[in-house]
Amino acid sequence: MAPSLDDESSLFNFVVRDGNGVKGIVDSGISKVPRPYIQPPAEQINKKNASKCEIPPIDLSKLDGPEHDEVANQIVRAAETLGFFQVVNHGVPIQLLDSLKQTAHNFFGLPAERKAVYRKEVSPSPLVKYGTSFVPEKEKALEWKDYISMGYTNENEALQQWPMECRDVALQYLKTSHEMVKKLLDVLMANLGVELDDSNIDAFIGKKMVNMNFYPTCPNPELTVGVGRHSDMGTLTILLQDGIGGLHVKVPEIIDMEKKEEWVEIPRIPGALVINIGDMLQIWSNGRYKSAEHRVRTTSTKSRVSIPIFTSPRATQKVAPLPQVIEKDGISHYREFLFSDYMNSFFGNAHDGKKSLDFAKIN
Repeated sequence: MAPSLDDESSLFNFVVRDGNGVKGIVDSGISKVPRPYIQPPAEQINKKNASKCEIPPIDLSKLDGPEHDEVANQIVRAAETLGFFQVVNHGVPIQLLDSLKQTAHNFFGLPAERKAVYRKEVSPSPLVKYGTSFVPEKEKALEWKDYISMGYTNENEALQQWPMECRDVALQYLKTSHEMVKKLLDVLMANLGVELDDSNIDAFIGKKMVNMNFYPTCPNPELTVGVGRHSDMGTLTILLQDGIGGLHVKVPEIIDMEKKEEWVEIPRIPGALVINIGDMLQIWSNGRYKSAEHRVRTTSTKSRVSIPIFTSPRATQKVAPLPQVIEKDGISHYREFLFSDYMNSFFGNAHDGKKSLDFAKIN
């Protein structure tokens, strides 16, 4: 039984401490969104205001043939403008993607006490965290989302510590996508004058994490958000959407499109993966590549899942604009910092567009 929707303390305990998540609130039979989840009017998403992103997906299989240069240019152009693009023929089996979506639904359908084992405060592993919203203690309004996050150090630790209900399929997703991530990064770095090989690739994607996100049905989707406006802090994010969708990306002012500084919805393309440029790539490129500001709307019709892989430098890695880029630009727009310090700043604040980059900007 759900707590009083007007009692924030008991609601928070029910959702967070007891492991029920937002799914538990919905399963209790609510007919309206609890007040802590109602977003300020400026953050509410009117799906009628978002046009569909009409950019076709990039066929990655053509990178290995005579059309390599053309496809590489498509990747670079997407990174320099919207910061988001979709890829097909990426090498990750379609059956695995279907299995991932089903596994995510299965995990969030577990009893609350089984999920609560992995809450940050009590999780048996520092690699695994089950939670809700982003930084609940810092947010003016909570996000309508539950998630399980699985950090990757090596295969043995993942096999021992990740939840057995989703461990095998999540690990396979991570492993089979690695070659694709390397190809994309190789193209993006080559355009900046950097050659990737086994000796330096860890500086860019040495840390990896698989998340499973669950967005329960919402009685008043116009009042809530699944995820608030933000850019991802890492290098590249690989995202599997399900057939419901709801991912919105802000079109930067610099793009020559009809609607500027407005939101577009990333359409669901069967078998495709969404690629998202993160803050670190924006910094390494001295601002040439753009990390995309994005958000997720909720829906009243069906619960939704998404499964991202986050790649980033290791915590101890120093990050700054690449010397090859500074040589051309003649000026650095970002200072040098430890990635761990950037992480602490990122997770120490609620989502607020691309303000995460302020940590590294040189005014």
